[in-house]
Amino acid sequence: MIIRQALFEGTIHAGQEDAFKSYIAEKLMPLWLAFPGVREVRVLHSVERDEGAPAIAMVLSTAYDDREALARALDSPVRYESREVTKGLLAMFDGHIHHHVFELAQA
Repeated sequence: MIIRQALFEGTIHAGQEDAFKSYIAEKLMPLWLAFPGVREVRVLHSVERDEGAPAIAMVLSTAYDDREALARALDSPVRYESREVTKGLLAMFDGHIHHHVFELAQA
């Protein structure tokens, strides 16, 4: 299984935390769940971190069967639609987003 994570490194604007979470739940989650081939979508909101660790406000984690399924999802119209909708989320956020792709180890 392939896991792709988007790390939102930075901070949510003060007082916008609830609006940030609502925007994700109402506008973005339906789009992320519509990515072709997606097996799982998880949104992780930061609660605390080690002293000195970078601020990660949120992590979007998506799972796919393989790299080909991920490639199809990343090339899909719904992905481009979600990128446009994400601009509204970024209006409540200071920082940058970086993506990482992992292979899930099988136990």
